[in-house]
Amino acid sequence: MDYIRLHFTLSDNDHDTIIAELFEVGFEGFEQEENKLIASIPAEKFVQNVELFVEQLLSTFEGAQILNKELIKPQNWNEKWESSIEPQTIGTFYVRPTWGKELDSDSELKELLIDPKMAFGTGYHATTRLILSWLDEIVEEKDHVLDAGTGTGILGIAALKLGAKLVFGFDIDEWSEDNCHENITLNNVDGFDVKLGSTEVIPSGSIFDLILANINRNALIELIPELLSYLRNDGTLLLSGLLEDDEQTILNLDSVKSLKHLETRQNGEWIAILLKK
Repeated sequence: MDYIRLHFTLSDNDHDTIIAELFEVGFEGFEQEENKLIASIPAEKFVQNVELFVEQLLSTFEGAQILNKELIKPQNWNEKWESSIEPQTIGTFYVRPTWGKELDSDSELKELLIDPKMAFGTGYHATTRLILSWLDEIVEEKDHVLDAGTGTGILGIAALKLGAKLVFGFDIDEWSEDNCHENITLNNVDGFDVKLGSTEVIPSGSIFDLILANINRNALIELIPELLSYLRNDGTLLLSGLLEDDEQTILNLDSVKSLKHLETRQNGEWIAILLKK
């Protein structure tokens, strides 16, 4: 798949807000530099109305503008993407690609081997870090977990390493499904079933103890009512892919008002919301 990569100049303070808006219209990969941002979107999604949206978005931020636009072929993109991924510690986890430094043998951290192939969930984005750092507090032994918008599979794999019995994940992107299967194999975990599609691929009659949904505001608004139909009574729903300003929008949804809001955590402008049914 070909990608369009846009190079922006903008204030560092505006990075999170602009990334959130670009993510909503289909941008998938982001690289942040001082006063600069690089954002990538599948070429087939970069249609006229999206290009116009980007121009209008930048006009609302002082000094923000597009410096360059380039077409990236898959091989070149993957080489650049992989070279930028380095190991990192998130909560009780040590996340690394297969080419990264191995975890010290005496470390108490749990290792997650994640080789990203453009799938959301490398561990670098604030929303992934928020959920990953929270999982060891909420995953219980033998939990059945639903991972909505599984991406690389990082959250589902982490849940299994924390003692969950099984994970069912789904994603609408073909490359995400393939990448998730690869990472499941790398981490040698059992009990993770992933399917291409949305909620229609969830096995009929499934009930989950924990549902993880790190997507985006608009997708969550659409999916939450159906996701809740798969959550057991007293089950837990953990949402992210949200900005600070999205919190009340989510909490005021009719489908959410009946839930107990346990806590909201924040990383920069990004938040994760923990709810109990």
